Amino acid sequence: MLSLRLPQLFDIHQVPKVFREDGIMSGYRHPRSSALDCIISSFHLTNETVNIWTHFLPTWYFVWRLCLLWANLDFLSDSFTWPLLVYMLVICLYPFTSSCAHTFSSMSSEAFHICYFFDYGALSLYSLGCAISYGSYVMPDCWVNSWLHQHFLTVAVGNSLFCTSMSCYSRFIEQQFPQKSKILRTAAFVVPFLFDSVPLFYRLLWCCWTSSSPSEALLSHSYHLLFAFLTCFLFSSHLPERLAPGRFDYFGHSHQLFHICAVVGTHFQMEGVLTDMATRRDWLMAHASQPSFLGTIGALALGLLLNLGIIGVFSASLLRPPNQSTSHLHQE
Repeated sequence: MLSLRLPQLFDIHQVPKVFREDGIMSGYRHPRSSALDCIISSFHLTNETVNIWTHFLPTWYFVWRLCLLWANLDFLSDSFTWPLLVYMLVICLYPFTSSCAHTFSSMSSEAFHICYFFDYGALSLYSLGCAISYGSYVMPDCWVNSWLHQHFLTVAVGNSLFCTSMSCYSRFIEQQFPQKSKILRTAAFVVPFLFDSVPLFYRLLWCCWTSSSPSEALLSHSYHLLFAFLTCFLFSSHLPERLAPGRFDYFGHSHQLFHICAVVGTHFQMEGVLTDMATRRDWLMAHASQPSFLGTIGALALGLLLNLGIIGVFSASLLRPPNQSTSHLHQE
């Protein structure tokens, strides 16, 4: 009976176009797998196996770090910790959602798109969580209470909605205009990242300009930025598999490396946020307004509801009877 459950693997020309990845020539799962087949396939070698585990395992690392913080901080009554709680929740959410998307995306062409709609939504919430924590702990001293500081969260919510909308829309034009789709999807994630990182860029430039030694927090943030840029490069370049199609089908292709860099970068980002929170607490409590429930947990809840609404709209459009505008999403 076990042998009947082993995943049947296919070459690139045996699966519909929607499932094909640049430079990945083999190891594709059945495009009409059941949910159980998808789960079982995660324990066998396919071209998605490493993608699944490189985000599933880190999820539990971040959950463990959240549990340690919960045991040592008063998240329930200390409002200064609420931005950290939001941030920790989203860094647990995005790798778990990504792992689920890679696991269940081979159930059908519709499931493939919807799984990644949720993946994009989770990344969008991650960008919002970063903005909430950065606005509370990372903002340069001279920017505290400035116009940018006061409107940082509002812009971040807008960026979150832009990210989900643009990345989901990019799937609808991917088969007809692959380059345009890639540009739109990359921009959907780069714009929130650049906006969120503006305080960090300023602090790094100020540190270089004044020739002062970077703080421990700034060093962690610098490593995060390095891995973030590397993540973006791997996501957009499809290297190394583009240079040697078929050589990296199971190990070492860009999406696996992209997952690893993203997780390592998030680890350094988390350390930077924690260090800034601890070392700047007294100064921030004396000079900045304290985080509110509405501006932290409330903002995350609002972002979640709005992003679910966007995902629902795109999913409903996808599940409508095929017409001229959506038929290319179902190409066999």
